[in-house]
Amino acid sequence: MNKMGFSQSGQLNVAVVGLGWWGKVIVEALKDSPKIRVAKTIDPLPAVGDWAKQQGLDFTTDYDAVLADPNVGGVVLCTPHSIHAKQAQAAAKAKKHVFCEKPLALTRRDAVAVVEACKANGVVLAVGHEHRFKPAMQEVLRMVRSGELGKIQMSEATLTLGVRPLAADNWRLQQREAPAGSMTALGIHGLDICVAINGPAESVFANMRSLVSPTPDTLCVLVSFKNGASALISSVFGPPFSIRFAVFGDKGWVQVQDKTHPQAPEGWLMIKCMQGGKPQTVEYPVMSMVRTNLEAFADAAAGRASYPVTYQEMIDTIAALEAIGISAQSGQIVQVTEAEKAPAAARVPVPAE
Repeated sequence: MNKMGFSQSGQLNVAVVGLGWWGKVIVEALKDSPKIRVAKTIDPLPAVGDWAKQQGLDFTTDYDAVLADPNVGGVVLCTPHSIHAKQAQAAAKAKKHVFCEKPLALTRRDAVAVVEACKANGVVLAVGHEHRFKPAMQEVLRMVRSGELGKIQMSEATLTLGVRPLAADNWRLQQREAPAGSMTALGIHGLDICVAINGPAESVFANMRSLVSPTPDTLCVLVSFKNGASALISSVFGPPFSIRFAVFGDKGWVQVQDKTHPQAPEGWLMIKCMQGGKPQTVEYPVMSMVRTNLEAFADAAAGRASYPVTYQEMIDTIAALEAIGISAQSGQIVQVTEAEKAPAAARVPVPAE
């Protein structure tokens, strides 16, 4: 394959932007991938380059220089949330395919701008919602879409993670990067799945507290969808790692439980129960859903397949996230369609870059 931005063997050449904890996880996940290759790494801190060079990777602090490199076909953004939209739009204008870690943006307006930039420049946009790609969740989505579970009435997502020791100035602790506490780190995975099942949200109510740490660590969100279904999303820093997702329909229910964090997956348990039957347990073996998501991005960039998360779903997820952020700060029910019009006092300011 001689397409610009692809290796001789047909791999999509990407630049991983941001070499913090998760950026390094992605670099590790892509080792030996036949579909996608880390060609460059970028971080604003020159000292981080020592790690990259130890991995045998090219390193730079200059994002613009990478966007001008014809050998780079795409970027993988592992950067602070508030700059995702700006970086993604710049990459799209440079004709680079874009894989953006979640959340794609912090406002619906920015999400739409990113989608439109990618569409206008003919590049693929993908998002780090890796939980869609685990086999157990693929089966859940199949059961929902086939009608096997009947009319979907309620979804539940509970995501917990032990409090990690972070420096006080770490961007992940800054309110402008996490307007609804743990939602951008944990709960958004559950929100993405709920949007995939139910479509756009109508209203949200978020209850956020600081119970075991100086920063908000306990979040519970009730989401009402336009299709009439509801979802309860619990996102908590403090307890040991756990991710559980369940869907309830009038013909049956199904639940998926992660055994370990996706950084080092060990498989999943799925329990399903149909009307009139008994619960049945299915165990799914280990695989890398992080790598699978990135390879789906590469497949889409190469024209081999469509990326399975639609642009409308990406926008709908961020629209709900924006409303959740406002609700978490105000303690009020927020209509999703009105979130963009909320006064500045109801928002956490995001500084211009």
